[in-house]
Amino acid sequence: MHSLIIHMPGSSNRAANVEHLLFSLPNAEVIEAVNGRKVAADHAEMLRPGDLHQPPYPFPLGPGEIGCFLSHRRCWQRIVDTGWDYALIVEDDLALDAIGWGQACALIHRFATPDRFIRLPAKRREAPATQIGQEGDSKLFLPKVIGLQTVAQVVGRSAAQRLLAATEVLDRPVDTFLQMHWIHQQPIHTILPNGVSEQTEALGGSTIQKRKSGSKLSREFKRTLYRAQISSRPQKR
Repeated sequence: MHSLIIHMPGSSNRAANVEHLLFSLPNAEVIEAVNGRKVAADHAEMLRPGDLHQPPYPFPLGPGEIGCFLSHRRCWQRIVDTGWDYALIVEDDLALDAIGWGQACALIHRFATPDRFIRLPAKRREAPATQIGQEGDSKLFLPKVIGLQTVAQVVGRSAAQRLLAATEVLDRPVDTFLQMHWIHQQPIHTILPNGVSEQTEALGGSTIQKRKSGSKLSREFKRTLYRAQISSRPQKR
């Protein structure tokens, strides 16, 4: 298995963790993160204000979210161009627990294929629709509702091609888009527990910063309504 580490050059707080990941992950290389602010300024035709898909996304895309999405697309393209069956894509704030990670890797080696997308989330927020396999405490399953965040995932070549074709125009963050299985037609699997955690705060906070508009109450109402619309379309067994 090959590993792709998304990292923005000049992010000194995360450089040491990237070096650790290069040593720890199989066949690892760094993928330079995309500068979302430059894309927003120079390639506005790639962006839509949350109205490309249903349900509409109620918040404007920030430069960090644009950069994050395009960085993942860059990794998907790398998988396709190299012809790898699949690869591990991680963000540069990833941390690993050896035991849990070992069990997750055993499941990956047993079940990863060019057609699969397997999430390795840091938070346990997904309920299974169907269990596929188990290694120790770790379970591979198809979640009813796909969770958020993209700290680690295994992406197959055919899955990457499918996602690239569905994301030539962006209107919402990458993790939010991945929840929309009825749009991209890619089943999304999950391994939990998996030994994955995030060091976001320890490494200086999120690199996706955006100015919030409207009142907190209004934002929470819109977020709750949007999540309810997503949850109403679960993945099937």
